[in-house]
Amino acid sequence: MHTVQVLLLDDEPIVGQRLKGGLEKLGCEVETFENPLQAMARIAEKRFDIVITDIMMAEASGLQVLEAVRKTTPEAKVIVITGYATTALAREAMEKGAYDMIAKPFKPSDLRALVIRAMQDLGIPAPPAAE
Repeated sequence: MHTVQVLLLDDEPIVGQRLKGGLEKLGCEVETFENPLQAMARIAEKRFDIVITDIMMAEASGLQVLEAVRKTTPEAKVIVITGYATTALAREAMEKGAYDMIAKPFKPSDLRALVIRAMQDLGIPAPPAAE
């Protein structure tokens, strides 16, 4: 069985810490990053099925991360998380190939539901505990 590879990027360490365990319970292997440049370097090295990225970060934007994923793994599902949700930002993210967008603050269960949907769209069955 394929283990879903997830990269989780948010410049706030608590976000990665809070979300990683819930994603691992879905059977995902999760790598967390706080620095977008390090995350993009890792994306160039390894194939991820799902990338979850914040938009507003100091070193690079989540849209740059999205573009990096589209170049290396176009079939990957990119979920954008942001505290600055606007219609223009959502449109730009979707035009650049984002799978979906979720606004902060959000419940971890909402993100897990989105990840399950992305897994299903990738043809990966969700674990029984998640349904």
